[in-house]
Amino acid sequence: MRVRLAGGVLGLCLTLGLVGCAGTSANIAPPLRYSDPGPIPVLNYYHMLSRMTANELGRERMVLAALPSSPNTQMRMAMLLGHPRGPLDLPKATALLESLIKSPDPESISLQPLARLLADSYIERQRLDGLVERQGGQIREGQRKAAELQEKIDALADIERTLPARSRTSRPATGGAR
Repeated sequence: MRVRLAGGVLGLCLTLGLVGCAGTSANIAPPLRYSDPGPIPVLNYYHMLSRMTANELGRERMVLAALPSSPNTQMRMAMLLGHPRGPLDLPKATALLESLIKSPDPESISLQPLARLLADSYIERQRLDGLVERQGGQIREGQRKAAELQEKIDALADIERTLPARSRTSRPATGGAR
């Protein structure tokens, strides 16, 4: 009897396990394709970009360039062009996003909030890059001027060393009588 009971319990556990697995397999989402419409596949694509090496990002650019133009492809190309480790081209990425924002295509409309966010971010990055470049130029100019002034100070010090020593005799007083 114990063997039957143990066998029955084992059979019940196996059946429940199989039913449980069968139930969960229906709940598993199908693999996500980055070309699917909407912002979620595009956001997942951006997440995938962060795990790619610079070489992989370069290959991805060639793959995207070969795909037919669509709002999703434009958005992914803009993300790739704006990625810090990728083939950085913020003006081109911003232009792609701006055309997507202006498009009346229904697929574009679903991506427009994300496109606005990215375009604003890229424009701000370009502005900050310009500021950094200008400040770098100002620093180099300041360093150049400081070096010139140091050279002048050194030249004056050399001239001062070559001058004859002054005598310490007192000068005649010029009186108030005229």
